[in-house]
Amino acid sequence: MLWKIKTKWLCIALLVIIFTFSVQGTVAYFSTTGTATNIVTSGNIRLQIHEKTAQGTDFPTGGVYVMPGDVVSKQVSVENICQHPFFLRVKVLYGIDSQALPAQECFRLDIDTLNWQYHDGWYYYTETLQPGQTTPCLFSLVEIVGEQVDNRYLGKTLSLTVTAQAVQSQNNPITDGLIYTAAGWPAE
Repeated sequence: MLWKIKTKWLCIALLVIIFTFSVQGTVAYFSTTGTATNIVTSGNIRLQIHEKTAQGTDFPTGGVYVMPGDVVSKQVSVENICQHPFFLRVKVLYGIDSQALPAQECFRLDIDTLNWQYHDGWYYYTETLQPGQTTPCLFSLVEIVGEQVDNRYLGKTLSLTVTAQAVQSQNNPITDGLIYTAAGWPAE
């Protein structure tokens, strides 16, 4: 009878050992870990500002000589030179000998208000600019305001600087068709 009890305990011990190994295998099966590395590459936005004359030539980089009351042909447009559509805004800065000026002090521009909307110092193109597309001119003529440009400006350099910024339009909703409500515009 002692042999039967020892055999019984031996069988129980064997069952416990077999059960322990099977549970460890199951635990190992359910606790397997792994690592995956995903690389996401975003596109980039690129644009080119075009400044042309009425004759279609590039506006002179050294500027032009002007007199009070002159009207100068300067056609400013922006081209999308990347593979992604984007929203666009343009700022026109006026100055004299590296100092900022209010626009009305020296210049008058013929702004295209049909395709461009003014908001907070920027002109926003009212459409999405598709790859390879060029905007209509923001302005095409610059008048030197005769009654403002007097002898104080003799020998001075008047400047008109055009700056453009763009943000992606894909997955970037706007409110009520207002381009300036898009997210991601750079801080000034």
